[in-house]
Amino acid sequence: MTTVETLRSKLPFPLKPLADIAYNYWWSWTSDRISLFQSISPEEWQRCGRNPVALLESASYVRLTQMAKDPTYIKRVKALAQQFNEYMEQKNTWASNIAPEIKKESPIAYFCAEFGIHESLPIYSGGLGILAGDHLKSASDLGVPLVAVGLGYRQGYFQQRLNQSGWQEENYIDNPFERMPVELITNEQGQPLTIKVEVRQRMVNAQIWLARVGRVKLYLLDTNRDDNDPIDRWLTGHLYGGNQDTRIAQEVLLGIGGVRALQAVGINPSIHHLNEGHAAFCTLEIARNEIQRTGKSFYDVEASVRDRCVFTTHTPVPAGHDVFSSDLMDSYFAHYWATLGISREQFLALGARRLGDPWEPFGMTVLALRMCRTANGVSELHGQVSRKMWKILYPERAEDKVPIGYITNGVHAPTWTAPLLADLYQEYFGEDWLNNLMDSQMWAKVDNIPDEEIWWRHQVLKERLIAHTRYKLKLARQQRHEDQHRIDSVEQLLDPNVLTIGFARRFSLYKRGDLLLRDAERALRIFGNSDRPVQIVFAGKAHPQDEEGKRIIQRLMEWCKHPSLVSRVALIEDYDIYTAQKLVQGVDVWLNNPRRPLEASGTSGQKVCFNGGINCSVLDGWWCEGYQADANGKGINGWAIGEDANTSDQELQDRIDSEALYKLLEEEIVPMYYDQDANGVPHRWIQMMKASIKINAPLFNTDRMVADYVTQVYAPGCSSGVKPILASVTA
Repeated sequence: MTTVETLRSKLPFPLKPLADIAYNYWWSWTSDRISLFQSISPEEWQRCGRNPVALLESASYVRLTQMAKDPTYIKRVKALAQQFNEYMEQKNTWASNIAPEIKKESPIAYFCAEFGIHESLPIYSGGLGILAGDHLKSASDLGVPLVAVGLGYRQGYFQQRLNQSGWQEENYIDNPFERMPVELITNEQGQPLTIKVEVRQRMVNAQIWLARVGRVKLYLLDTNRDDNDPIDRWLTGHLYGGNQDTRIAQEVLLGIGGVRALQAVGINPSIHHLNEGHAAFCTLEIARNEIQRTGKSFYDVEASVRDRCVFTTHTPVPAGHDVFSSDLMDSYFAHYWATLGISREQFLALGARRLGDPWEPFGMTVLALRMCRTANGVSELHGQVSRKMWKILYPERAEDKVPIGYITNGVHAPTWTAPLLADLYQEYFGEDWLNNLMDSQMWAKVDNIPDEEIWWRHQVLKERLIAHTRYKLKLARQQRHEDQHRIDSVEQLLDPNVLTIGFARRFSLYKRGDLLLRDAERALRIFGNSDRPVQIVFAGKAHPQDEEGKRIIQRLMEWCKHPSLVSRVALIEDYDIYTAQKLVQGVDVWLNNPRRPLEASGTSGQKVCFNGGINCSVLDGWWCEGYQADANGKGINGWAIGEDANTSDQELQDRIDSEALYKLLEEEIVPMYYDQDANGVPHRWIQMMKASIKINAPLFNTDRMVADYVTQVYAPGCSSGVKPILASVTA
């Protein structure tokens, strides 16, 4: 009996369809996504981390039978089950009409180190994972034949806690895979299906979990098995944890093991999409299989491997790309290059930026660029930055001819649009609005929505954000054993009538999370103004080894305690998808101020647009393409911070950008927000809210993004048009 069948057997007859829905993350982006499960037990729903499988397994039979005799609830279950079945069985999809050559029998295989599908599957860290999760969801919605491969981390990314001094501490908790919406794949004998990969001169067994994401299947490799060495059981212990040895071991498992896992479940992909360089070893395994099948040499099969592999890079700085020393490569691949029929020198050359340098490390991005037929950045600016960064690999080509293009990231609109706004769009755009996300004419209808109508809904969402923030902060202060006055003061934290800014991302030096604090006195005048106050909600984690990032968090925590700001500044701990949804749906302004051009794309600000939020950002990443200004240089759909001073003096650039940010707040943002009529409706502000929606929504969604990948990358014949980078050396 499968896990789905086991759960179904526990449910009263009218509720049995809930088992199939619970084991497919499609439920997380449907209109009735939350309330159907939450109605069973709101308290248990929150306690189990909004995990529908855990909820249904823990619910008492008495409660389930109560729900099963409620005719209204039964009708909701039937309606959702019918909607689910129609979705899963739909044949006439966007992809079937536009790209019929991509077959279900030979799908696209999408490899990534992390996937942010839902907070109940905590195998993600941040932007890369959320982007990957949204990619799968839109591929499902568009009917693109696609499967995905990742790792099933035993403890995922860390849970963040801030101590009394505001210093970040990392906690790790086991993921209960047996009670999560994932299924362990078994063989005909009912035993876990496993694959073998040699890691650290030992054979490691990996079992395979399946997470269903609509029509897309996500396969997750897991080494936490009794038949593995204790060290190897922790190979899939943590996301981005450990040292270089752990990192290369995980990437061997993801790349080489991922190809073997697809073979084990009977999938022969037409294209392997490497989302970032972590999975680049998969190209070597594809080559090994082809050599074994044909008896040809590595260099004879190289072209056919390239034809089957495509690459997306997300990192705009060389230091952010994974590289491994030759000694480390020796310890992991001394057995492997012989199976490719090449020498050690030839093998190491595949990942070398400069051939002939004995100290040159092995680069995963270099390997991906050498072995993939196309490569792209994730915004127009990032494409330019990537071409400049990797021109060293193409010495005979001009920088603008380096074969790295771009496809700008987007977000999955059904996941990130608040149901309260989705209901409004359905009323004014039509029942079919979610199937027309790329239609700018449809989005232009937002101008027909009365200002009062969109404003009261936005205010409700802001109140929901404030309630969530108060709940999280009260819990955190109780856990830190702060004095009762500090705990009780949470109830006065934030005000729904006050201009609210959101800032949430990984805390690292280049993202400048504390740029607002640069001139403390000026910031105090802005946020502590009694007539036209401003408030801000921060959230985000610093990498466990990033001491500077942790110091930024600590400074922000100190700022939260300033007597004039205690009700105006908040930092939410343990940022996750659930908190992210509340933030992007409830803030008035989304702040993003990285050092340009270090933000490859960014997608959090795109999520804000679907909810009527307005971006205030440095012109970096996607905002270079999204921002529009009038003839006088004033923003139409948001604000641009500062200007590129074209200087390597970071102190100077920080001073320029902070001054520009303060000026925007004082002279444009705050006055516009508080320019309200007798009923408290800011009509000029709402005009910009509508511009934010209608200009950005049709462009920066993953339906458009996935459609671009299908037509520009996945489709047969798509190529960069260049010969493979010379990687062979004399043995």
